[in-house]
Amino acid sequence: MPDQETAAPDTAPESVVPDAVAPEDAVAEAAAPEEAASAGRGNRVKLHHLRPAPGARSRKIRVGRGESGRRGKTAGRGTKGRLARGSMRPGFEGGQTPLQSRIPHLRGFKPPHREEFTVVNVDELGVFDGGDSVTVEDLRGRGLVRKRGKVKVLGRGGL
Repeated sequence: MPDQETAAPDTAPESVVPDAVAPEDAVAEAAAPEEAASAGRGNRVKLHHLRPAPGARSRKIRVGRGESGRRGKTAGRGTKGRLARGSMRPGFEGGQTPLQSRIPHLRGFKPPHREEFTVVNVDELGVFDGGDSVTVEDLRGRGLVRKRGKVKVLGRGGL
């Protein structure tokens, strides 16, 4: 024990890491001459620098690790059945007729509640006198509209 030095109680103990480098010294050592030439490119963010935000990723739940745990044995899948044994194919709707089978297949489909209009062009309105107001009944009386329902006036031609 005589070769051990005793520290005086009023002095602070020495650092545990004897070769610790101050942060300012580390920055000065990192700036090598070849890096100083490419100082403009050294500040770029690279893909290997990116990390998810703190708390953004949670640990993976390990299931099926013994019967005594909460997610042991059947691992939260229930017992038997297709869902417990494997995955369902995409588009499976539990026995209901799938969407790709319910909609018509060829050449599109016609919407069931489609509105149909009777078309009358402007050049066909020349049979009326100028300045008169024209109603749907007037068009039916002249034979321009035969069907019942809505009428659409298109802009082909002139008066």
